[in-house]
Amino acid sequence: MRRMLFLSLWAWLFVFLPISGHAATPIVHDAEYYILEAQNGKVWAVEDGELDKKLAELRKKYGTPPNIIHYMWDDQPVMSFGDPIYQQIRGYTTPNLNQLAEEGMLFSRMVTEPGCTPSRSAVLTGQLAIRTGTWEIGFPIEYTGLAAENVTLAEVLSKAGYATGFYGKLHLGDTEESYPHNQGFDQAFWAVYNQVTSLYNKIGEGANAIIGMKEELLANNPYQRDRTFIQDEAYVFYLEGKKGEQAREWRNGSKELKDYKDFDIESRKRALSFIKSNAEAKKPFYVAWWPLMFSFITEPNKVTLQRGMAGEEYQRVIEPDIAALRKTLEELGIAENTLIVAMSDNGPMTHNPPPGAGLGEGMFRGGKGDFTEGGVRVAAAALWPGVIKPGQVAGDMIHETDLFTTFARLAGATENIPTDRVIDGIDQTALLMKGDTHGRRDYNFIYQGPDLAATVKDQYKIHWVSKDPSQAKSGLTAVYDLYNDHREVHPIVVGGFHMKEPFKRMRARHELWKQKYPDRHHKRAPAYTGIANARPETIAISQPPAALQVLPYDVLEFIEQLDDLPYDGGDSSSLGQ
Repeated sequence: MRRMLFLSLWAWLFVFLPISGHAATPIVHDAEYYILEAQNGKVWAVEDGELDKKLAELRKKYGTPPNIIHYMWDDQPVMSFGDPIYQQIRGYTTPNLNQLAEEGMLFSRMVTEPGCTPSRSAVLTGQLAIRTGTWEIGFPIEYTGLAAENVTLAEVLSKAGYATGFYGKLHLGDTEESYPHNQGFDQAFWAVYNQVTSLYNKIGEGANAIIGMKEELLANNPYQRDRTFIQDEAYVFYLEGKKGEQAREWRNGSKELKDYKDFDIESRKRALSFIKSNAEAKKPFYVAWWPLMFSFITEPNKVTLQRGMAGEEYQRVIEPDIAALRKTLEELGIAENTLIVAMSDNGPMTHNPPPGAGLGEGMFRGGKGDFTEGGVRVAAAALWPGVIKPGQVAGDMIHETDLFTTFARLAGATENIPTDRVIDGIDQTALLMKGDTHGRRDYNFIYQGPDLAATVKDQYKIHWVSKDPSQAKSGLTAVYDLYNDHREVHPIVVGGFHMKEPFKRMRARHELWKQKYPDRHHKRAPAYTGIANARPETIAISQPPAALQVLPYDVLEFIEQLDDLPYDGGDSSSLGQ
């Protein structure tokens, strides 16, 4: 019986496979997309013809395809900018971001992966992080990273003649192949890890904000036997590099709090310089500008009523960045040929944040790491003067992977998207250029770590994980109406029985397609290689000292075992309720 069902699902799925597309070999999307295409494809084809004509006119007018700037920061819920009431409630304001939203399109349903690393991977590859093995949020030292076999947006656009630059927080691993200048970017200046590194210094240890790292500040421990357990002296936080060259540690490996706070300022200088040089050369460019923003050790003098990290860092980093960016584009005369997408990478850090962080929930339940909407629905807006009609609020669902495919379409680079893997990103050019209701997505599969935790269709959502495993498996009490229950606390029972089987069919098609296009696993390798000015402590991470070479096993053999360790994501859906 199971074999018959399996074969019938395959046959049914293939009915909806695409028979044409912009590329000679069509992009492979997730199975659910073809259900939509079969019903809307004719209308979309007409729209695409109109959009292609408009894009051709714009290219003729400006001489190049549009410049693309993706500006993304951390841990902010939907409405955290562009909504003055929300900001007044939270005790801060962002006039520059708010103006960007007013003059462009504000998204009410931009969804992401639920954590930093998976979110950033999804944007750059157009794939859910589960497909690339990048679903785990990393901390030093990881011995893993975005593998070379992935095709990034920078690589896709580079082939179309774009200059590509990365500036800010990458957080996609510490292996050489994961470095952005080895993943298609012409120039890169990046933070290897996340904001917790702002505490990895004597100030953090002295304030008990971290424990057991800076041993020179601690009492002598007569019971300590292993002095290689943490190895923080080898950590690498900031790197810079150019395509085809080795990376270099910024400031020769200094990791003081001043370095952390200077990093975003330096990123701003380099990003603007990159924009200016390419504008003057009349070369289209793609800039991924992703500031660290948050410092867990904040400035003593406060400028917002909130006084939390969120409100304060908007003023220190984000607002000056946006002001400088827009001024630069205007001065260069390229504002009308430049698309800016500004957004957060996932929901706020609501679980055990640092004191006074200002990272509370928005209107949706949960935050970073959660499969509830609070973990994945984020603040986002797009600005493209003369193309995107100002003052819009789009209610269409758009996933961050859609930026990959949409940016490629706008750049005339669709043919460079790989067709040997599932690309979750859907082309949302029509939404940007034609406005609200012209989106092409009504579904989302939300993974929590390696596990499929929830699925969304229109405004309805099913939780596949629950505190009650039997209910989660049956699906009887796990369907939510997001319009009427945005906090996902009142599951529909009798009124939702008819949702059970349609959601199961969605999941079956999704998982069946994954059998044809299997997920990739983590790519493990030694950390911090390929650094021209590597310090001795860093080199020792991949080339162990003589004292450790007498062990009865390869001291680096553990790297291959890291993926075999058990993972238990648990169920945090009730936290923050």
